[in-house]
Amino acid sequence: MKSITRSVANTLSPSITNMIRMDHTHVMATFHEYEMDTSPQKKKALVDSACLALEIHAQLEEEIFYPAMRELAADTAVVEKSIPEHNEMRRLIAELRHMEPTDPAYDKTFLELMRDVMHHAADEETSLLPDAERLLADRLGELGVRMTKRRLQLAAPHAGELARGTVRTFPVTSVAVAAGALLAGTYLARRTFARHA
Repeated sequence: MKSITRSVANTLSPSITNMIRMDHTHVMATFHEYEMDTSPQKKKALVDSACLALEIHAQLEEEIFYPAMRELAADTAVVEKSIPEHNEMRRLIAELRHMEPTDPAYDKTFLELMRDVMHHAADEETSLLPDAERLLADRLGELGVRMTKRRLQLAAPHAGELARGTVRTFPVTSVAVAAGALLAGTYLARRTFARHA
């Protein structure tokens, strides 16, 4: 029975490499909504959303993905340079969190963060993820399940913040649909992963 449940979870959860790509896409989509003449309230919501997503993403990579790559004694140059890149990203996020969106340096700091993120994501997507798909092929699903479970744990304390950010950045008609989908998805994911615990 446990192997059937594990198989269902592997089917429901994307592979770890696809999850990392989805994280990159989500942050880039948020960035593309950011415009210099956007209202300060929407700017803050977009930046807060991107920053939280990046913090969770970095922690997931550092806890699950990078150790799996290091175990293989593969070429870890990209992994090793990723940690300082994550630290620089955290520094810029801390700066943004101490600024108001009306601060003259706010736009510049967010653009610097996104430049760093684009460079980091390009390195991962052109080098590290293809290596992982070759070297970890038989573990990608299992690692994806682990990452999904850990993501739920990391995101849970921020549920209110995530909901507020959604409300501030999406048109009203989309909010109801997105909120319903988020609640249904969270319920189904927790139910599925609770069976593995």
